[in-house]
Amino acid sequence: MTPLITARKLARDLGEWRAGAPAYLDLANRIRVLLLDGRLGSGARLPAERELSQALGVSRTTIAAAYSQLRENGYLNSVRGSGSTVVLPGGRRGSSAAASDAALDFTKATCPAYPGLGAVYRQAAELMPGYLGNHGFDMVGLPELREVIAQNYSDSGLSTSPDQIMVTIGAQHALSLLTQTLYSPGERILVEQPTYPHALDTFAAAGARMLALPVTAEEGWNLAEAQLLIRRAAPSLAFLMPDFHNPTGLSMTEDERARLARLAQREGTILVADETTAGLDIDRGPLPALASYSSSVVTLGSLGKLVWGGLRIGWIRGSRELLARVLRGRPALDLGTPLFEQLVATLLLREPDLLTTNRTRDLRRGRDHLAALLRTRFPDWSVDLPNGGMTFWINTRTLSTSALALAARAEGLAIVPGPRFGLDGAFERFLRLPFSYGNDELSAGVDILRSAADRVGGVPLRVPLQAVI
Repeated sequence: MTPLITARKLARDLGEWRAGAPAYLDLANRIRVLLLDGRLGSGARLPAERELSQALGVSRTTIAAAYSQLRENGYLNSVRGSGSTVVLPGGRRGSSAAASDAALDFTKATCPAYPGLGAVYRQAAELMPGYLGNHGFDMVGLPELREVIAQNYSDSGLSTSPDQIMVTIGAQHALSLLTQTLYSPGERILVEQPTYPHALDTFAAAGARMLALPVTAEEGWNLAEAQLLIRRAAPSLAFLMPDFHNPTGLSMTEDERARLARLAQREGTILVADETTAGLDIDRGPLPALASYSSSVVTLGSLGKLVWGGLRIGWIRGSRELLARVLRGRPALDLGTPLFEQLVATLLLREPDLLTTNRTRDLRRGRDHLAALLRTRFPDWSVDLPNGGMTFWINTRTLSTSALALAARAEGLAIVPGPRFGLDGAFERFLRLPFSYGNDELSAGVDILRSAADRVGGVPLRVPLQAVI
C-alpha cells in the first residue's frame, strides 16, 4: 500500500518553506528537498490539494502549481482517482540513490576504510573454515568477539563482562532492536535537538511521539529542559550521543553526564547512549562513559565510523536482563550477525589503539583544512571547531540551507540541509559538513558551496532570527 503523507505532517516537515521566490516554486523546491534527503520516501502519496492548502494557509492554486512543477521535473506522478506520489527520476529509491548523481557526496559522515582492513579480511578468511561446522545463526555474538569488546570497555574504566554484550548488524540495527524492546505504543521518546537523522526515522517508524532536548554550542545539553520533560512526560527512553555528538561535534561534560544519569534513573527513563563516534577523539582527551554513572544506561557501539561503513558490526552493552529481552524479540527482525564479519571485528578490536591513531590523524587533517577554507570563503558563517567527531555544524545566520542544498546539487555537490537533523522543520539556517574526506575533495566541495551560496545568497530566510532554533 502506498503510504499517505497527511497534510499536517507534510506542513510540519516543510518548516519555513518560503524563500523569496514565487510561492509555488518555493513549495515545489522544498518538497523536492524532502524527497532528495530521505524525509519523504519515494512512492509516498502527497495530500490532496485542498487539504494541503488549508494546512499551509495558501491558495489551492498555489498547491496545484507546485504539484504541476514537480510533475514537469519528474518528481511527481499523478493518476486520476489515485492521487499524486513523489518519485525520484529514473526509478531510484532513497536518499543514497539521489546523492549518487552528485560528483561529490557530502551527505554521509564517513571515512575511507582503515588501511590495514584488507589484510585483516584475508586473515579472517583463513580462520573461517574452523567455524563452518557451526549452524551460522548467531543471535548473541561470537564469544571471542564479546570478550574483546567487554575487555575494551573494562580497559577504558567501565567494568564489563562478555554476557553484557550482544553483537548486532551495526549500530542502527542495535537501535531498532532496543526500540522494539523498550518502547510501547503511546509512550514518548526524548531525543536531542539536533540529532542523528536515522534515529528519528527509527522512532517515527515505531509511531513514537518525540520530545526535543536542545543541544547548542553555547550551552551544551539543556538539562533544565531535560528535567522538565522527563518529570512531566515520563519518556520510556532517551537517545543521546554524549561523545562527539552528530551533528554538532559537542561532548557532554562530566557534570552533565552525572546529572542526566541520576535524573533518568530516578524517574525510570532508560538512557540509550550512542557511542559510535566515541573513538573519534582529535584533541579532547578521555571522559568517563555515560554508563559509568548509572547501571541502567544502555550503550550502542559499532565499527562503522572507526574502521569502515561496509563492516556491519555493532553491539549493545546492557544488563543481562535487558539483553535477554532483546534476544527474545530479535528473531522478528533478523536471524543473527554474520560470522565472517565478526571474525574481522575480533581481529581489529584486539588492537584498538591502531584504529584510533589512524583515524585521529586523518580527521585532524580534514578538520583543520576545512575550517581554514570555510573561514576564508564564508567569513559571515559561524564555524565552531569541534575537538572530535567528523562534522562541522555551521550556522549560516540567514541562509536557507534547503535552498543551498538544491543549488549545490545542481552543480554536482550533495549536502544535507539542517532540517534533516531536527524535529518539525527546525535548523533551516544550519548546515552539517563532514571533514572526513580528502583535502582535494573538501576544497572542490567548498568551491561549489561558494558558488551555490552566491546563487541563493540574495534569498535569506523570511523569519526573524530569534524565531529559528
